[in-house]
Amino acid sequence: MPQKKTPYFELRSGAVDTLHFVVKTPQLDTLRSELAQRFEATPEFFAGDTVAIDVRRLAGDERVAVPALAEMLAEFRMKPIGVVANAEQAEWAVVDGLPRLDSHERRVPRAARESASEAEAEASVAEAAAPAAPAPSEASAIPSTIIDRPLRSGQQIYAKGDLIILDLVSYGAEVIAEGNIHIYAPLRGRALAGVKGKLDARIFCTCLEPELISIAGIYRTGEYALPPEVQGRSVQVRLVDDKLIFEPLGLK
Repeated sequence: MPQKKTPYFELRSGAVDTLHFVVKTPQLDTLRSELAQRFEATPEFFAGDTVAIDVRRLAGDERVAVPALAEMLAEFRMKPIGVVANAEQAEWAVVDGLPRLDSHERRVPRAARESASEAEAEASVAEAAAPAAPAPSEASAIPSTIIDRPLRSGQQIYAKGDLIILDLVSYGAEVIAEGNIHIYAPLRGRALAGVKGKLDARIFCTCLEPELISIAGIYRTGEYALPPEVQGRSVQVRLVDDKLIFEPLGLK
């Protein structure tokens, strides 16, 4: 029987980006100890953030007590919303109140990237003889988002392309981009580039003093002091083999 439309609500399919809490050990005591150590200096860092419990990194015979883990994350002010698991793990990982979630991560394992690079190199000879494909028009590209005002604590900016910030990003503010992030002012809050899995995204900043820096899901928090050659200086941040690389820009 067809359902009548109502002006009061709609049900639509959609996708929600959220943090993944990637579990690498089933030992809850170890996880609790590491969480306490990581967030001792910044207990409010992920307060109120939703997280998906990702158990795919566990070995085939390892199981973690998901309900107890969810309670533990709640103690650290995070809000678990579901579980990311493969088909075999779903039998024990999916519990009441925490449904199985689909993951649409675009990050590719290093070995797969290297294999793809070799295949591309072999194909390049044939492609060189073929006529070049027309470049996409500027109209089809996603325009950059430009913010020319200071961002205060609690404010968040999201850009589908590159994000350009011309003023201060205060402690507690958050700037997020699917592309690169350029900040021509001090960064004291969070900056997350390549959030849809863009591995070659970069972050450029004229004064780096961040709470958190992240590219394609690989992050570093401000509780770990940056080297003096980049702390408070002009820096670019990029991802190399799943590691964040901080490089001085030498700007004055």
